[in-house]
Amino acid sequence: MPCAAVLEREGWKVDVKESTARAVKYRRGKGEIIIVIHAGRGWFDPLSDAKGDVFTLAGHLAGIGFPAAVEQVRGLVGYVPVPPSWNRPKRASTPLSSTERWRRRRPPASGSRAWRYLADERAIPISILHAAIAQDLLREGPSGSIWTAHVDRAGQLSGWEERGPRWRGFSTGGAKELFRLGNEAALRFCVTEAAIDAMSLAALEGMRTDTLYVSTGGGWSPASDAAIRAIAAGPDILIAAATDNDRQGEIYAGRLQGIVSEIGCRYERLRPFTEDWNSDLKRTGEGKPENGRGKENGIAAACPAVASREAAPG
Repeated sequence: MPCAAVLEREGWKVDVKESTARAVKYRRGKGEIIIVIHAGRGWFDPLSDAKGDVFTLAGHLAGIGFPAAVEQVRGLVGYVPVPPSWNRPKRASTPLSSTERWRRRRPPASGSRAWRYLADERAIPISILHAAIAQDLLREGPSGSIWTAHVDRAGQLSGWEERGPRWRGFSTGGAKELFRLGNEAALRFCVTEAAIDAMSLAALEGMRTDTLYVSTGGGWSPASDAAIRAIAAGPDILIAAATDNDRQGEIYAGRLQGIVSEIGCRYERLRPFTEDWNSDLKRTGEGKPENGRGKENGIAAACPAVASREAAPG
């Protein structure tokens, strides 16, 4: 019995734009998200620690115990959920590997559609674009979209975020780990929810040389969790939770603080003025001070859009 059967009968719908073949995102009410994995046999809630199989899913949604959940699933025997209608053409030939697909795409060039999307629509400064290209983190996607690489600590590609004027998703067959922009030997790690936010925060802070700006790609995969824990285990590390200024951002920040408390490194919370760092960047004109703002909450005027800075005790 696939998890999709339980979700569909309870009124959940597939978010096609944010789903991949390996991780299908379902939504119902505002802020309600379930991601189905393992070919439909497993699931997890990205906004909590809830996860499991089809029986625990039925119990989680209905707030019932295991025996009652088993009976509920039993009642779905024979029900076939509607498969997701992916908005991508079917491939007639054997699909290329993620590495080969990435290799065949070129980095954005000045004046290209992807370049204009980042520089004009997203207000990413040219200096940040050059830095990301130098680290081989950007590729031009279809229809003016941009691909931003997720890599492990050794620099091996695992997948990429896909963003564009009319598209948002993650690479088919890829795995979320971390987008990593900046100094790999840094002691300060700013964790955002999207690569464009990581680049935006880097712009607002003047691309600090003591910082690595990372993104989890809008989710919290086991690989992302393991990568953050490996970073936090280093000596003298500071983890800055630079997630969005909304409920989901606070949940992710709480998870980061939990990792910090468990491992024992330093921690701070950075909140944008608006919902996210890219919105802040567009408001401040590529990070320049707005309305004469100066030093706030211990952060210098060189990065005025950092609205709130909270350090953990000690």
